Amino acid sequence: MQKRNRSLVIALLLCTTAILSGCRGKQYAHVLSKNDEDMVGSHEAGAETWRPLIDESVARMLGRACTDVQTVSYTNEHGTPVRKVCFVGVENHSSEEVGDFNEQIYEHIDALIGQSDQFRMISRRYVEAAMVECRCRPDVLVLPEKQRQLQAALERIDQPFDYLLFAKITSGTTVSNKDYQRDYLLTLELLDIHSGESLKEQAELRKGYHKSKLAAFRQYGR
Repeated sequence: MQKRNRSLVIALLLCTTAILSGCRGKQYAHVLSKNDEDMVGSHEAGAETWRPLIDESVARMLGRACTDVQTVSYTNEHGTPVRKVCFVGVENHSSEEVGDFNEQIYEHIDALIGQSDQFRMISRRYVEAAMVECRCRPDVLVLPEKQRQLQAALERIDQPFDYLLFAKITSGTTVSNKDYQRDYLLTLELLDIHSGESLKEQAELRKGYHKSKLAAFRQYGR
């Protein structure tokens, strides 16, 4: 009888394990419409953070650059001055790993600025190949010698430029017990390689992280 009961218990445990494993393995998905809000990341920044930061910083940059930036390569068929820009990448100096959003941040910035008829973006494929050839990193491209090396490499394939574009992500964290607030800052810097003058624009987004909805209400009243 004891042997039979033991076998029954083992069988029940096996069935329970199989059921739990099956539940853990299930996953559901759905396609978001344009009207659906982005999911808010519970532990780090996500689409709800990067998208508005990019949109705001690029809009500010374009708004100023069209009047404050002087050096131009040529004018288009409408007589509008066109600036040739070499976008050298996104630097992450925040406390979080950006992960696959790094690629999206680059592509989104590149596409938005490239839509302006006053800017022409050098293809990323050309830029990355030239940076490998020159052994350049974004942080050393403030040096005139490195700028000349990169310019020469791109001129050899008929892709000269007048401006370097840098994007930098930083963050600041305020901790209150187990809750914390993180302030995300996206900075765009457009550097004129001829004059050395730079134009900077930024966008900031603050986000609270909490262990419970009650903690969020206690900190922010909502």
